[in-house]
Amino acid sequence: MKIIIAGAGEVGFHLAKLLSFESQDITLIDPNRDNLVYADTHLDIKTLKGDASSIKILKEAQVKYADMLISVTASEATNITVCVLAKQLGAKRTIARISNTEFLENQEELGFVRFGIDELISPEALAAREIELLLNQSAFNDSYEFEEGALTMMGVSLSRTATFVGKTVKEAAKIFPELNFVPIAIQRFGTQYTLIPRGDTQFKDGDQVYFITLKSGVEELYKLTGKVRQDIKNIMVLGGSKIGRKTARDLCRNNFNVKLVEKDKDKAYDLADELPDTLIINGDGRNVELLEEENIHDMDAFIAVTGNSETNIMSCLVAKSKSVKKTIALVENMDYFQLSHSIGIDTLINKKLLAANNIFRYVRKGEVVAMTKLNNMNAELLEFIVKPDSRVSNQKIKDLEFPRSAIIGGIIRNGEGLIALGDFLIRPKDRIVVCCLPRSINKVEKLFL
Repeated sequence: MKIIIAGAGEVGFHLAKLLSFESQDITLIDPNRDNLVYADTHLDIKTLKGDASSIKILKEAQVKYADMLISVTASEATNITVCVLAKQLGAKRTIARISNTEFLENQEELGFVRFGIDELISPEALAAREIELLLNQSAFNDSYEFEEGALTMMGVSLSRTATFVGKTVKEAAKIFPELNFVPIAIQRFGTQYTLIPRGDTQFKDGDQVYFITLKSGVEELYKLTGKVRQDIKNIMVLGGSKIGRKTARDLCRNNFNVKLVEKDKDKAYDLADELPDTLIINGDGRNVELLEEENIHDMDAFIAVTGNSETNIMSCLVAKSKSVKKTIALVENMDYFQLSHSIGIDTLINKKLLAANNIFRYVRKGEVVAMTKLNNMNAELLEFIVKPDSRVSNQKIKDLEFPRSAIIGGIIRNGEGLIALGDFLIRPKDRIVVCCLPRSINKVEKLFL
């Protein structure tokens, strides 16, 4: 697949890095030579210095042969322009990164496809959505919804009080025989090893386990994991960034009580005008006295989304020391993911990873409609639509040559989520959620072609 990426910033570089591991034909364009040097020396990709909105540069990148052009520069206007030009010059699919979430909310009315833009991606909107989802399932440290919650992926770190620690998957299933959830991936405590669970796989204390669950299985998971559903009502947001602003607005719409702390005085005044339902506090969120004055101990959740990862982590640790139930920190450094649970922060989010996950589904073969990478785990979660002529169509799951390093987590049929076992007959138009390790992705994709 020939892919052109415009913009070698944090999102563009991360995408190029992930896609280069997939042996795709990648061309990365950026006007800043320094941004391209590291990519050129560390990744197996082509780099091109220049302005991606230049027709000459796009032709030099051979845009007419591109299967996909992804524009993720810091400028929204540039991204829209690049995609419009690329489509006119022959690119098959175009994706533009935007920061104005009004474009997303009015996407159909504005008709971006007519201009030549196939998809709009907003890392800020994705991060705000992820935060809201994590607050709704407060005892879990990672989550992802398929088809508006018909199936939900939930990640949890097992404590020794969990009902099924020491039991195998098969033994744990007997506790809730109706089976409204299924484990899809496990990472052993203190290791980077990801395994796809089978019937004889044993759950252990400290495991990070990911489940696919139906709406009816959420309560069962709470009981089984020994977690307590926490009522989240009062929330403090640190940082009036685009993510902080959108998060506060969305949470207020859903009747949460929100305080937002912003260091910059002018920005704080602007936020007060823009967010009338949010209490805006002008001050330094790293100041423990300020947090105590603003009753940090009465908060149910603390969300740190400033532009500084270290500030976000440290302020979350302060909040945790004040008995705040749920802490979420925005980080830029991917290496921090490995530290989150050991240092005591509930969840780390990374907008680069969220944007890359969202874009990645267009790269996968077969009709992939949703995709996410599991945080700090070497596994992907993919949602395929079954075509009438694909190899899985009209087959029972037990009859498929499914690799052992992959598992079907659930199936969505006519909008309803189903946990499917071996005798389940797959039909055309079913949406199948599959968790797989990198080595089995190609084999899984071929089943759905």
